[in-house]
Amino acid sequence: MRSIKTVVAVVACCAAAEATSGADSAGRHADLVLENGVVYTLDAQRPKAQAVAIAGGAILGVGANDDVRRLVGPSTRVIDLAGAMVIPGFHESHAHLLSVGLAKMSVDLVGTKSYSEVVERVAATVKTRKPGEWILGRGWHEGKWAEAAPGAVRGFPTHTALSAVSPDNPVVLTRADGHAILVNAKVMELMRLTKDTQAPAGGEIIRLADGSPTGVLVDNAKDLVRVPPPSAAQNRRALELAMEECLAKGITSLDDAGADMDAVALYKEHALGGTLRIRVYAMLAGADTLRRFEEPEIGLGGGFLTIRSVKLYADGALGSRGAALLEPYSDDPGNSGFFVTPPQALLDATRYALAHGFQVCTHAIGDRANRMVLDTYEQAMKEYPASKDPRLRIEHAQILDAADVPRFAKLGVIASMQGIHATSDRPWAANRLDMDRVTEGAYVWRKLLASGARIANGTDAPVEDVSPVKSFYASVTRQDETGQPAGGFDPQQRMTREQALRSYTLDPAYATFQERTLGSIEIGKRADLTVLSRDIMTVPDAEILKADVFYTIVGGRVQFSKGR
Repeated sequence: MRSIKTVVAVVACCAAAEATSGADSAGRHADLVLENGVVYTLDAQRPKAQAVAIAGGAILGVGANDDVRRLVGPSTRVIDLAGAMVIPGFHESHAHLLSVGLAKMSVDLVGTKSYSEVVERVAATVKTRKPGEWILGRGWHEGKWAEAAPGAVRGFPTHTALSAVSPDNPVVLTRADGHAILVNAKVMELMRLTKDTQAPAGGEIIRLADGSPTGVLVDNAKDLVRVPPPSAAQNRRALELAMEECLAKGITSLDDAGADMDAVALYKEHALGGTLRIRVYAMLAGADTLRRFEEPEIGLGGGFLTIRSVKLYADGALGSRGAALLEPYSDDPGNSGFFVTPPQALLDATRYALAHGFQVCTHAIGDRANRMVLDTYEQAMKEYPASKDPRLRIEHAQILDAADVPRFAKLGVIASMQGIHATSDRPWAANRLDMDRVTEGAYVWRKLLASGARIANGTDAPVEDVSPVKSFYASVTRQDETGQPAGGFDPQQRMTREQALRSYTLDPAYATFQERTLGSIEIGKRADLTVLSRDIMTVPDAEILKADVFYTIVGGRVQFSKGR
């Protein structure tokens, strides 16, 4: 509560400034002025402007060039934007911050076009490692390969070729969505995975006809492999790499979807030391981590770190056929997916969270999982009416039954969705579902918005590129980067540009209880801004992807500048 009162006091003080006063009530001039820009404020009272003034980490003035120039003092830095676009800082609503950095430190499998290419990249890495040293990689996606892997089982590769090039090194390759891994024979030997090994509830071992494991483990079955955790030094390096990547892509705030205690400790260290370069809204990783906290920790390090939510899981992913569906998969008729967390356990965790002032953010992709989570939230909120504004979230909400779409707005549940998933899934998602289900409830952004729900946008990085520009493009075009439509997905469900911009700024601020201090460019709010080379609100669709990030400003400090 002390943190909340401090933030409100600072905002109230800063709000006293006037863009036309020459200085604020305390006689201060701006530290930084951006002029000659095209400023989209997300403020209904002043939707567009030319210039922004910043002082003490907050917005001091917004308006026409001449008005804001009155705040320029002898030590003010003035940047002539020459027509560049200014928006509230991009807010990534669902990503895995340390994993973004760790992915850069492992075998990069993103964009591989075949299983043989995956094997080749691992073989090259093996040559640089000592026998027995673990090799990790991420990013393979069998649905995006030009052809199926030799001997594929239900579309998934087997370990045979991988084991041949890495007989002495344990190899664990994580699928792009993070919901399946491929391991080699060495790992199965160390972990004693055989045809007699049983999959845990909420997981699956993909098997050959004789029952022996192929090396692919889905969802909770991944826990059968105990991978050595990153060292403290590796996590520190991963955080630095991840922050650099986010800032280069224009991100000023990020919701970290699943922070364990090591990650929380690292974020606290950086926040309190003044070295956390983007704002982090940390979702605690699971119910066990949540129960180690009695109350939220809000606004640490001058508003750079907030711990007031928990990340739970209802089901798996559509790509690995672990998403829980009301009807079986079209391309796997004997499978309807599964719950990775029993409904009662999810309800118990939600009860604890509401009783202790925490927000719940639950991963749900399939229509059966989304219904179960909505039911759980509805029951828990009835049991805890004192929790007046819990802002519960569903992470992904990819496939919905028509009857459940209006329940988001009715219950006040936020749909935390990733625009780029719809187009990234284009080559294979329609095969998983029949066309009736696709039309009814696949990535139905406009239906949710029309019902009054809020959408917080993101990328689920490192599942996808963390670039907000790419996800914005996917959201407003429903096409991939080559211009191909999201196969079978209703094009009428694409967002307007205004909706997409709001989904990356003001609504994510609301989704993290920060709309009073973030999400729009208004006097008194924190000075988190992104400057783009092109006006993505007006340029032709194809030119959106050509927009470069010129500046990323967090708390009034230029944290990234592209050669300007």
